[in-house]
Amino acid sequence: MTAQAHIFTGTEISTGRRRPSEIVAEYDAKRAALADALAAFEDAGSALKAAATIGGTWGNVTLDTGRGIYPSLLEKSLLQSAWRHVYELYGLEQIASASAKRAYEQMFSAPPPFTVENIREQFGELVSDPWGSVLRGLAEVFSGLDPAFRSHEKMKIGVKGLPKRVILDNVAGYGSWGRDRLRDILNALAAYQGKPLVEYREMEALLNGQGLLDSWTAPKDMHREEATFPARGVWLKRFQNGNGHLYFSPEALADINRALAEYYGEVLPDCPDDDARPTRQRASTAVSKDLQYYPTPAAVVDRVLADLRYRMPGQRVLEPSCGCGRFMDALRAAGADVIGCEVDPVRAALCEAKGHRVMRMNFLETVPTADFDQVVMNPPFYGLHYAKHVRHALKFLKPGGRLTAILPASARYDHGELDDLRPHWDDLPVGSFSESGTNINTVVATIRRSA
Repeated sequence: MTAQAHIFTGTEISTGRRRPSEIVAEYDAKRAALADALAAFEDAGSALKAAATIGGTWGNVTLDTGRGIYPSLLEKSLLQSAWRHVYELYGLEQIASASAKRAYEQMFSAPPPFTVENIREQFGELVSDPWGSVLRGLAEVFSGLDPAFRSHEKMKIGVKGLPKRVILDNVAGYGSWGRDRLRDILNALAAYQGKPLVEYREMEALLNGQGLLDSWTAPKDMHREEATFPARGVWLKRFQNGNGHLYFSPEALADINRALAEYYGEVLPDCPDDDARPTRQRASTAVSKDLQYYPTPAAVVDRVLADLRYRMPGQRVLEPSCGCGRFMDALRAAGADVIGCEVDPVRAALCEAKGHRVMRMNFLETVPTADFDQVVMNPPFYGLHYAKHVRHALKFLKPGGRLTAILPASARYDHGELDDLRPHWDDLPVGSFSESGTNINTVVATIRRSA
C-alpha cells in the first residue's frame, strides 16, 4: 500500500496499475467520442430495420433499436463508471471505513467532474495513509458499541476487562440497522487483519447460529460456487425480541485492543506531572516547558458553536487556554465580546495580531471575576488536568452562566471527576482532533453555574 501513495502525485512508479491521469485521459477521449458512437449506433439501428422490411413497408412489428438512449444518459453512465473504476482498481473498499463507504456510494450517484484533482480530493487520504484509514474505520465502528471502546485509557495495550461482547439491536431484519452494524464490525476487523471483506453467506451463517470461530467451506449451490471463508473470531446469540449479542474470541478481542491502542495513541502531558492523578492531593499551576498543544479544528469549532451562535450578540465570553484563537475568531464573528487567556507568548501574540484581547498568563493563576455570560474552552487533555481548568473556569461565570468545554472521552466514561457538576454530554465524531495530532475520542460538556 505504501507505493500507492505516489499514484496521486503523478510520480512515475511501477505498481501494475494505471495512474489516475491515464484513466482521466481515457475518460476524456471516450467522452469526446460519445456523439460519434451514438450516431453509429443509430445508423446500425436504421440498417437493422431496413434489413427487416421490404420497400420500407412496416410489417406491424415494433423494432425498438434504442430510442431511449440519449447523449446525457451515456455521459452519466461514463462518469459513474470512471469513479467506480478508480475505487475498485485501488482496492479502496477494503480500507475505507463504513461511514466513508456510505459517503462514496452517495457521491457515485451524483459524482463531480472526473479530473485528477477531484480524484485526489475524494480518495487522496485513503491512498496516502491506508493503514490510518483502516484503524480509523475500526475505531468509528467500535466506539459506538460500548463506552469502553471510546476510551484511550481502557484501550492501552494489554489492558484487562475489555468487553467480550457487544449488544446489537434488531439484527433479524434484512437491511436493518443491526444487520448493517454487524457487517460493519466484521468488515472493520477483517480490514485490520488483512482478510477479505465478509460475504453474504457468512452473514447468513452467523445469523442462523453458526459461529465463525474457525475457517469453513460453503458448498456449491445453484447460484454460487464452493468457497472457503476465513475464521472471523465471532459468534452471535440472537433473542426473540430481534436483538443479538455478538461475542469475540480472545484472539479477535486482542486484535481490537491492539488496533484501537495504536489509533488512539498516548496523550502527552501539558504539566510536569508524569501522572496527573496525584494532582488530587497536590495542586500545581506550573506549566511544563514543552507544553502539549491540540488546537481546535475548524470543523469542531463549527459543531460546538452551532447551537450557541444565536445567543452570542452582546454576550461577554471567556476562552481559557485560547491557543491561536480559533474559538475567539468565531465568537467575535458571532457578535460576542470575547477575551482569551494564553500562557504561550507566541500563540498569545498571534491572537493579539488578529485584534483579540488576551491575558498573558497561566489560566490556573488568574483571579476569577464572575462577570462572564459564557465560557468556551478546550482545556488540556492529559490525565485529570482538565478538571482543574473546568472548575476554575466556572468561577468566572455569572450565576446562571454557561460553560462549554471540549474534553477527552475519558472525562465522561472513566474518571467521574465532573459528575458532581451534572454536565450535559455530547460525543464528538471519531478522529475530530486527528489534524491536530491526537486521535483520542472527545466529548463536549455543558455546565450551568448555579444561581
